[in-house]
Amino acid sequence: MVFNFEQVHNYYERLVFEDVARMFSSHQDFTADMLADVACVALNRLPARYVRHDVDMMFYLTEHERHAIEQAMAEALSFAFTFVGERAAKRQALG
Repeated sequence: MVFNFEQVHNYYERLVFEDVARMFSSHQDFTADMLADVACVALNRLPARYVRHDVDMMFYLTEHERHAIEQAMAEALSFAFTFVGERAAKRQALG
């Protein structure tokens, strides 16, 4: 038997990547490496939700669950941008 796990992914990955790219216009002082760090920090603050197809996840969510996901993502991204920005500023101040 051949196993194919290529479609399995964390549901939040695409959403976080898209939001980080969208939010870049408000954080233009962030480098590409910093944006990758933001994505990592945000993803680590969100629960792992592995799916094969994003539509499978969306189909079974209630409106309340969708709102909770949006809220959790907003909080995780806000924290991540602040955290990465503050760390970069500290590194820069230390020389």
